[in-house]
Amino acid sequence: MAGAPGIALGAPGRRVAVLGGGVAGLTAAHELAERGFEVTVYEARAFGGKARSIPVPGTGRDGRPDLPGEHGFRFFPGFYQNLPDTMRRIPVAGNADGVWSNLISVPEARFSRRDADDILLALPDGITAPTTPEAIRETLAGTITTMSKMPPAEAAYFANRLLVFNSSCEARRFGQWEHTSWQDFVRGHERSHEFRALVSRSLTSIMVAAKEDLASTRTIGSMGEQFLGNPLGLGNDGGLDRVLDNTTNTAWIDPWVQHLRGLGVRFELGARVEELTMRDRRVSGARIGDGRTVEADYFVVALPVEQARTLWSAQVLAAAPELAATERLFVDWMNGLQIYFRSPLNISRGHTAFVDSPWSLTSISQNQLWTQKLNTFGDGTVADCLSVDISDWHTPGILYGKPAEECTHEEIFREVWAQLAEHLNDREQLLRPVDVHSWFLDPGITWQGSRNANADPLLINTAGSWDARPEPHGSIENLFLAGDYVRTDVDLATMEGANESARAAVNALLDVAGSPAARCTTFRLRRTPELEPLRVIDADRYARGLPNLFDE
Repeated sequence: MAGAPGIALGAPGRRVAVLGGGVAGLTAAHELAERGFEVTVYEARAFGGKARSIPVPGTGRDGRPDLPGEHGFRFFPGFYQNLPDTMRRIPVAGNADGVWSNLISVPEARFSRRDADDILLALPDGITAPTTPEAIRETLAGTITTMSKMPPAEAAYFANRLLVFNSSCEARRFGQWEHTSWQDFVRGHERSHEFRALVSRSLTSIMVAAKEDLASTRTIGSMGEQFLGNPLGLGNDGGLDRVLDNTTNTAWIDPWVQHLRGLGVRFELGARVEELTMRDRRVSGARIGDGRTVEADYFVVALPVEQARTLWSAQVLAAAPELAATERLFVDWMNGLQIYFRSPLNISRGHTAFVDSPWSLTSISQNQLWTQKLNTFGDGTVADCLSVDISDWHTPGILYGKPAEECTHEEIFREVWAQLAEHLNDREQLLRPVDVHSWFLDPGITWQGSRNANADPLLINTAGSWDARPEPHGSIENLFLAGDYVRTDVDLATMEGANESARAAVNALLDVAGSPAARCTTFRLRRTPELEPLRVIDADRYARGLPNLFDE
């Protein structure tokens, strides 16, 4: 912007402006600072993005910090590899492996049913891997039948669908399954209610923040392949389901920012990026909300897709027309509600999925897992916190007959409570209203008079969306993209995807800069090695227009 003051710090050729301070931005800053670049991170709201902790304002008493809230609980599957590698490089006193040592494995998961017995599933530490396709299919079918009320024939059918995907070659995964929705792949509309609840719905909207009628089979199948591979001993960084042992900021984000400061990274909080200025088909600056223009040699846009694409001006698109496709990427809502209790909860020693809940609820009770107990927060009387994720904001609830997006905040709490109680109190009273201390809704949800607005939507995978995802580096020489919408191997809105994309962006920047520094290590999703011969066969079948060998 003509006449605006400029900000240009550091030696020419080494200056990087990272626009966005979430997981992707902090990862990019980390990798660049370790390689001697002069990095400044510009963040509008709070470091850590959707992964951060959010203090509940005004709840601290007598020197105790405010109660801990969050955008929604998070977990770290054992198949994550890129993010744990970063976490090991964030030092914490007393931890040999840095903040990675603050991850703990949970021993079980609960699948809660309305007016039916719940399923408590022990999460395995490891089993002997079956070595033949038939053994894999029988093992899967037996496991599914044991953990659900699914008829054996349907369990066998689903196990076969998993085998179809796992034995598919890469060409078929991208050419056929990328363009097939998960619901169509498993033919959910032809199956029983139990099948649809567990296979179509629970494995998508509840487990991996996707929608069964939209998500691509390639992505959901790949996630299933990783979850199954963990107990089989494939691609593990740790237990199947891991969480942090304290608030996210305490256990991870705050030590990370402190470490980056020690590496020389500068931070500007309250800096909202509004425009990229262009000159000679390069980014010449980034205008932020107070009228200043950031100048740097390289720019890493590490914003969520709905924010990043507001920067694609006519001038940017003229230089990088491929970015126009990001308008086709779909975002939706998945936000959290924390309920604080005066008494400890006894629901599950891990995550709980409320399989029949209209709002696709999942939860975890946190006090049992944290080293810093909740009575050290707030007024000292909170004994537990049930952190609940609301994954479906568009389906009417059971109490008011309205979707969450049309409910006031008080109605959201009451509706969530009703759906939780319908599941947990049908056999014994695990939730008691008298024990409720207070509740806190993600502040990204704001009431607009007749419906809610959401400042932090989530990228939702859709069939065929790979073609709309950008590469980390495109036609603009000094512009790089990092975020969970960028093409990654994990291909899903996850902290792992954000971290992986940042590594790829940094590697591309190093190439453009002609840097001799070592490139960032990137880890790819694992494949079941016993099925590799079948993938070779499938490659030939796909090239000849034939279906997968097991596609009945």
